[in-house]
Amino acid sequence: MSELKNRINEDVKSAMRSKDKQRLGTLRLITAAIKQREVDERIEMNDAAILAVLDKMLKQRKDSIEQYTKANRIDLADVEQAEIVIVQEYLPTQLSEAEVEQLIHDAISATGASSMQDMGKVMGQLKAKLQGRADMGAVSGKIKAQLGG
Repeated sequence: MSELKNRINEDVKSAMRSKDKQRLGTLRLITAAIKQREVDERIEMNDAAILAVLDKMLKQRKDSIEQYTKANRIDLADVEQAEIVIVQEYLPTQLSEAEVEQLIHDAISATGASSMQDMGKVMGQLKAKLQGRADMGAVSGKIKAQLGG
């Protein structure tokens, strides 16, 4: 079993013991998402795959906050924000803009990318390095800008 999955399961147990309902609820959402993917794909997920699930959950919560704020449902937006805080505990530290720019520059140099047709090569090289550490949508936009797209 992966180290991250073990950590999450231990945190579920400690949240149960401390009767922290909000934390327990969020952790159960995380474990359910992991289990769903494992069952669907018939695999045992490693840390990288779990990070991808957590990254997706984070993006979903951010989208929900935006929608709830537009609908003037601040109470629901606050619940989503609390879930974001808990999900982020399991993600690696976010990279700064300068670090992301440097990694993009290095990947473009390493792959010899010169046009938008090479974007897949650059993204392929960056995905493992940036998973959970940067917004991949923003990274994609920066790569397009540098490749003249």
